[in-house]
Amino acid sequence: MQIHYRWESGSGGLTLRDALVDTVQTRAVAERRLPYIREVLDLMDESLPEVDRALQRALDNWRLDRLSTLDRAILRLGATEILFMEEVPPKVSIQEGIRLAESYGGPESPRFVNGVLDALYKAEGAEERG
Repeated sequence: MQIHYRWESGSGGLTLRDALVDTVQTRAVAERRLPYIREVLDLMDESLPEVDRALQRALDNWRLDRLSTLDRAILRLGATEILFMEEVPPKVSIQEGIRLAESYGGPESPRFVNGVLDALYKAEGAEERG
């Protein structure tokens, strides 16, 4: 989430990979977590338009660009896991999103993140079934 925030808040052409390098240089990141972080960021970078379209469909009366940077980061991370990482159970992605929203978002963020990611999960499950 911190890497996404740095990327989105950065000025002038900063890529997600650049934001990762900057973050690793300035913050303590456990070495064992880096492969997973790289995988999520690579998937998000490759698929951001698809992730954003799926999130926009799951948002009810909201626009993705009008959300806080932190809420958008949390939703994009959860959506990337739900859409592209079969090894991560969707319920785990949703719970992790809620946990991040509780720690870093506003008072309504946990409930909002839960609702959006759950709607995305249900919609994606319906697409796969039908």
